[in-house]
This record gives sequence, C-alpha cells and structure tokens, in this order.
Amino acid sequence: MENRLGWSLQWGTVRMLGTFLTDTGPAEVPEVVIRYVAEQLGIEDWTVVKRYGDRWQTPYDHAAQIRKLLKYREFGEAEVTAFIASRVAKTRDSKRELFDRAVLWLIENRVLLPGITTVSRLVTEVRREGLTAINRALVEAAPRHMRGELVATLTVPEGKKVSVLEWSREATLLATVRQLEGVAVDDALLLFDLLMSTKLLSQASRAGDKEKLRNLPRLRVAASRLATAWAIVRDTPPTRVGDDGGSKVTTASEVVSAVVQVVSREQLEAALATIAELLPLPTDEDDGDLEWRAELVEHYGTVKPFIEQLASVIPWGATAAGSPIVAAVKALPKLTAARKPGREHIKGFEELVTGSWRRLVFGNPALQAPLIDRPAYVFAILEALHLALRRRDVYAVGADKWGNPRARLIEERLWVRERDSVLTALDLQADPRAHLRELADLVDDAYTQVAAGLSANAAVNIKGGKLQLSRLEAAPLPEGFKAVHDAVAAMLPRIDYPELLLETHAKTGMFDCMRHISGSHLRRDDLDITLAALTVARSCNVGLVPVIKEGMPALAEHRLLGVEKGYFHGEGIAAASACLVDKQAGIDITADWAGGLVASVDGMRFVVPVRSLHARPSPLYWGIGKRARGSTWLNTVSDKVMRLGGLLVPGTLRDSLFILNAIHRLDAAEHPEVITTDQGSYSDVVYGLFAICGYQFAPRHADITDTQLWWVDTAMLEGTLTRDHRSGNAWGAFNTLGLRRVSLPAIVQHWDDMVRVAGSLATNQVRAYDLIRMMMADGRLTGLGNAFAHYGRIFKSLHLLQVIHVEEYRRVIGAQLNIGESRHTLARRVFFGNLGRLTRGYERGMEDQVGALGLGLNAIIWWNSLYIDAAVKKLDSGALGIKGGQVTPEIRAHVLPLLFEHINFHGFYPFNRPEVGGELRELHNPAAAEDDR
Repeated sequence: MENRLGWSLQWGTVRMLGTFLTDTGPAEVPEVVIRYVAEQLGIEDWTVVKRYGDRWQTPYDHAAQIRKLLKYREFGEAEVTAFIASRVAKTRDSKRELFDRAVLWLIENRVLLPGITTVSRLVTEVRREGLTAINRALVEAAPRHMRGELVATLTVPEGKKVSVLEWSREATLLATVRQLEGVAVDDALLLFDLLMSTKLLSQASRAGDKEKLRNLPRLRVAASRLATAWAIVRDTPPTRVGDDGGSKVTTASEVVSAVVQVVSREQLEAALATIAELLPLPTDEDDGDLEWRAELVEHYGTVKPFIEQLASVIPWGATAAGSPIVAAVKALPKLTAARKPGREHIKGFEELVTGSWRRLVFGNPALQAPLIDRPAYVFAILEALHLALRRRDVYAVGADKWGNPRARLIEERLWVRERDSVLTALDLQADPRAHLRELADLVDDAYTQVAAGLSANAAVNIKGGKLQLSRLEAAPLPEGFKAVHDAVAAMLPRIDYPELLLETHAKTGMFDCMRHISGSHLRRDDLDITLAALTVARSCNVGLVPVIKEGMPALAEHRLLGVEKGYFHGEGIAAASACLVDKQAGIDITADWAGGLVASVDGMRFVVPVRSLHARPSPLYWGIGKRARGSTWLNTVSDKVMRLGGLLVPGTLRDSLFILNAIHRLDAAEHPEVITTDQGSYSDVVYGLFAICGYQFAPRHADITDTQLWWVDTAMLEGTLTRDHRSGNAWGAFNTLGLRRVSLPAIVQHWDDMVRVAGSLATNQVRAYDLIRMMMADGRLTGLGNAFAHYGRIFKSLHLLQVIHVEEYRRVIGAQLNIGESRHTLARRVFFGNLGRLTRGYERGMEDQVGALGLGLNAIIWWNSLYIDAAVKKLDSGALGIKGGQVTPEIRAHVLPLLFEHINFHGFYPFNRPEVGGELRELHNPAAAEDDR
C-alpha cells in the first residue's frame, strides 16, 4: 500500500509542481494532501506512506516510470531562454513576473524543473541581455546629437548635488504630488461649496421662509386692526355741526374715542408692537435677508471645526477685489480664539460686513459695544468667500476646477505671437470695426426681410408693442411612412445586446481604438470579448456578476477587473465612440437624415444614492430624502442621432453654463456648426461666446413675447449716435417693439481680450463655465462680460428673426431636440440596473459609467443604421412586394435608428463572436407572423 500511495503522490507532485520527490520523499507533502490521495485509493491508514522509501531505489524507479508515461523531459536552457527573451522584448514584465511565467511554461510543457537558483540565474541573464539589446537598438536609432544630450543628463552640474536626470525624476515626482494636491484642494472647496449651498444657505433660507409663514397670522391680525383704525380715522369728517348749529372742528381725542370704540387701546398697542417686531422700519442695512441670515447664525457649530483648515491649508489666491476677503478668512482663527471678540479683532475688514449682516454682527442686543457677534461675523465672511469663489475673484492656486481661469488664458507674451493665427482660425480681424459693420448690415437686412413678410406670416403677430408667435403644430408625416416604418421595424433581426456589440466591433473595430493606459500596443486575441462584457456591465448598470463566465478566460473576474483598469477609461471610451461616429457616415441612409451640421445639447438626470461631492439635491428631479441627490449628464447629440460627446454636471446647475464646455469636449473629430438646446438654457453672454468661437447658438425659446430684440448702430463706431433709427429704415412693425441698441464701443474696447478668450476655449486651456462665472460680479457683468453680452445680442436677434421668419428653422430645432429626448428614452431602456441610478461616488467613476452608456448607445445606433439601410433598400427594390412603390427621400429621412424592441437587454448574456463575416444577418420577412421571425 505504501508503494501505491507513494507512486500516486509522485504522480501528483510532478503534475502540479514540475518535480519529483526522489530525495525528500513524502515528508514535504502536506498531511491533508496525503489523506486526500489515500482516500482516493481506498487506503484507510495513510501513515503507511512513512514506509515509502525504505528501499531507497523505489522513488527513483517510480519517477522513471512516471516520466516515461507522461513524457516528461529533462530541463534544457535553449527552449525556456527563447520564451523568456520573447517576454522581455514584448512586455514590461518584472523579474519576478518573468520567473513565475518561466516556471509555468516549464510545467505546461512537461519539463522537469531544475533548482530555483538555476531558473533565477537564467531569468536574470536573459533579461539583462534583452534589455541591453533593446537599449542598443534605441541608441542606434537615435541621432548622434541626441545621444550626446542624453549622456549629458548623467553628469552633475557644478554647484549641484544631483544629475540632470535625477533632477528630472524628482521634478516628475513633484509634478505628480502637485497634481494630487490640486485634486485634493478641488475636492475640499467642492465640499465647502456643497456645504454652503445646500446644507447652510438653502436650509437657512427655507427656515427663514417658514418663520415668515409662521408669523403671517400675527401680522395679518395686527394689520387688520390697524387698517380698521385707519378706516375710522379716514372716514371721520374734519368738521361737524355743533350744538349751536355752527361748524365745529373734530378734535384728536374725539377721533381716538371713535377708534377705541371699535379697536381697544391694548389691541392697537399690541398691533404696533407686532408690526415693529416683524416689519421694522427700513434702513440702509435692510436687504430682505435678515430672517434667513439670523437662522444661518444658529448653525455656527457646523462650520467652526474647519475654519482653521480653511484659513491655513488652502493655497488662496485672489484678484484685487477678492484680496480683502482672503485676508479676512486668514484672520478668522485669531477671531475664533478670542474670548470676547470686538471691533479691534476685525479692524480693516468692517467693510466686508454689509447689508443685514451689520445688524447681526454689531447690533446683537445681548452684547455691548464694542463686542461683536462672533458667529454672525464668521458667516458674513464665509458668505462673501463663497460668492467670490463662484465668480473666481478668490481661487485656489494650483487647483483645477477652483483655480484661476485668468491664468489659464493664453499668456500675454504667447498671445502676441499667436494672435494672428487665432484670428485666422476664427475668421476674425484684429480691428473689429469692419466685422461689426458687416453684422450691422446683416441685422438691418434681417429686420427688413422679416418685416416685409409679416403680412404673409400667419404665425406672427405684432400688436400693442408685443411680439407673439403662435405654437408650431406637428408637421404631417410623409405619405406611406407608417407602412415603411412598420415594415423596417419588423425586418430588423432579433439580437442580444452583447452580440450586437461584438458584431459592431467586427465591422468597425471600435474596441481596437481603446488603448491601454500604459501605452502598450500588445493585445490579447480575446480582448474584444472582455471589452464587450465590460460595456454590457457598465452600460446596463448591472455590475460584473452577470457577465462573469467561469471556464471562459476572457470573462473571468480577474480578467474583467484588469482590463477595466487598463482599457476601460474615459479616453478609451471616447476614442471608441468617435470611431462609430466616423463609421456611420459611410452608411448610405444617414445622408437622408442630415448633414451632421446640427447638434443638440440636453441633460439627462441620474439619481446618485451614494455619498458624493459630485451630486446635488433637487426635489424636482431626485425627490426628498436623506440622500436624494443626483447629477446631470449633458449629451451632445448630432442630427444623425450619434453622441458626439458628453459632460457630467453635479446636480441641476444651469445647463447654459456648461454647454460650451461640452462642445469643446467632443469625442468626434468633425464638429457641428449649429448648436441647439432647450428653453431656458441661454443668456446673452453664452450667445457671444458661441458666436466668437464659430458656432451658431440656436436655443428653443419657450416664449419670445418678452424677449428683447436689439439693433446695431454703426454711427457708434464714429463716436456718435443715430437719433431716431426708426425714421429711415424698412423695419415696419418692428419699430414698435422698443428695440434696444447694441453697445459697439464696449465690444471694440475688449475685442482683443474676447479673441484671446476664444483662442483659449478652442485649445481647451480654460473652461467656459469658469469664464462665465468670472464675468459676473455681484450679479452684474464685468467689462469683458458686458462686451460678450452685447456681441451675443447681435446673434440672438438674428436667431430670433430667423425663428420668426422661417418655419422650417423652427422645425429643425424642435426635431433635433426630439432626437435627444428619444435617445434618452433608449438610454433609460439600456441603463436599467440599480434602478437606473449612478452608483459610483467619485467623479471619474461616474463619468466612466455614463461614458460606457454613451458608447453602448452609439453602438446600437450604428448597428440600427446599418440594418435599417439594408431593410429600406430591400423594400425600395420591391423584393418583398410592399405596397406604396418607391421609398422616397422624405420617408427615409424619418426612419431614424432609435428602434430597440428587437434588442434584448435582459437575462443571460451570451458573448459569442458573430459568424457573419462581411455579410449582414438575414432580414426578417415583415409579412411573417411574429412567432416565425
């Protein structure tokens, strides 16, 4: 029995470990293994193995038999050396990884393992020789002057302690640390903004409103009593007939007696006291914010713990307007440490305490002058800091989102050199006067043309100085469209979502565009299956569990996690999505849909149930609850229904502040020319920024009745004003609308800065959101912001005149916005897991989630475009005998790739490469029954 057990242990050991137990015997085998093998052999007493090897030759005889039976061979350096050398040349494996892979290779190829030192020595030598060969090849490929420069980096300059190369390494490390510091500062200030906006300011405002409502009954009673008393005073005649029949003057005491008969003195005194309490006499300090600011002071304990860090840790920077605020913030720790803070502790900062804050800080009845209310002063400074941060008068040095946008503009010395090229790229001139005269002529022609067509334009009415535009009714669909649409929907092949992704990749190579984060070009043969599984897991929001398949290496959990970290990042997802946009242009039917010149930007709302700095509350969209917060995904969708790019925005901030950011972050190479968005997402500054960057901004205005129209007076360029612009033009009824004049001098004065801003936006050096915030100061536009606003008013007026005059223009805007909404409906169908909520707490993870969804949607749109094109061509050929004759271009223009009933997003996910080659799947017969398809 001992020989049978020993022979079996030898067999298992060589199969698993690549070596025999001829020297040590079974002594090194774990007891649990011996017990298991004995159980398999039916040997009850496993300790008999101790007698194995009593005859020293037996283990060697068994080893020879097993070696012959399993065809193992002795170790030879040549084969494994070639394997290690190939790994050195093609991968970035470390020495430890090379050793492990060499051992595995030997076991898999049934080569008996030598000693550990032998393999270790071999790996070291081969790796050194391979790296030497690579270095030699690099040196030979480099020019001689470069070799000299590289060698020079090894020398230590005079007066220095390290070489240039070592200094470069330290500089790289320092840059990495600075980047991480910037991210940390951004997160800290984002938390501060979130705390001030949602937890403190908004809650205090709501509490103030509740207090007003609570006091409203008292105020109503007091006002009613005073009104009654005043009515008696008002109705009492100043004179009356006396006892002697003559006129007698009514005395004050008589009036008071008449009043107190209706309202007692006590009631009047109480009413006056209530009015004085709830509605004090107005002063210069009253700004309507006293109630909620008083409520805010009660939350001092919330902000007290981080005042020290806010003052000392954040690397503050500021403009001239923000410098006093930064100084006041840095002085807060000294104030909070004072036992009884007084005016001497805030000397130099009194002017920052404005409005109703002055009453709260200096007028606390529980404190005697010169003492001040510490919590009220702290909140006054924090509110000023919050407002200054938002308009970027105060910023964090080295931060990204909360940094100084002015510093990111093209540098002055570079701008002098690059100005001409930027002007050429934007088709502008250094002197804007000729450009503005052209725009003035364009505006004049537009007013003249639209006015001439008003009589024939039944949708427009100008009456009583008001412009009215009737609601646009839906246009009738082309004749025969429904039959074609239903037939195409029935013809589309039924397919599982994973197979759709793999077929799309097979025909477009979209996953090949996703590069490894390290830059490596090596790829596994089954990488497309892994990436398809990740796309399904993330775009359906179901996680990795449903796509893990044991027995399939490409779908093993460790492979999915590794590939996700290496390949499934924002840049790779964007590249794959851009590939689909380019490939779609080659499908014939897309030419009937549009020309790719129009795009819409619209937001899709997602609830974020986890704690996140990048989610904000909004009862309208997320509901009311402890963690009822969310984010908005701004999508840029082309008129060919493809996603061109996107941007994740915390909460529901005004879309207009981020639209231009989204446009300058497009994945696709070709950019649209006309950008449309829904109502309310516009401002004059946004119009100006879009126009100077070369885009036509065309939002849908909900109601243009109260929208201001503008005109351009070129006389302003000469320093004069046209007195009456209505006398000599042909603008007809538009002259009754109260048109306002664009300030051309403001544009001319800031033109160079405006072009510099446009160049910085085009090169992605600065975000439009930061610039728009920067152009606002205390609710008013800065000089540069005012210039952009006036420039934008020219294009806003042109846009509105086109909306009024051209019905088709209005329909294009509405149709494009409908495409975006329909695409969101498809997105909700795909993103069904976890109740359609974003489950990542950090910004990059959330962006990767919605980025995967955008890639999946583009894949669906591309696949649908391909098969809709084939179906329409088959119908048009009459092969299926569909009535209606030829499929007209009008019908093709309405058969959009937003169908999804033929795609299965649920259940078991099969990941099988399609076996269709270069052909398409067979289309269904639309006349067949559903069960036969």
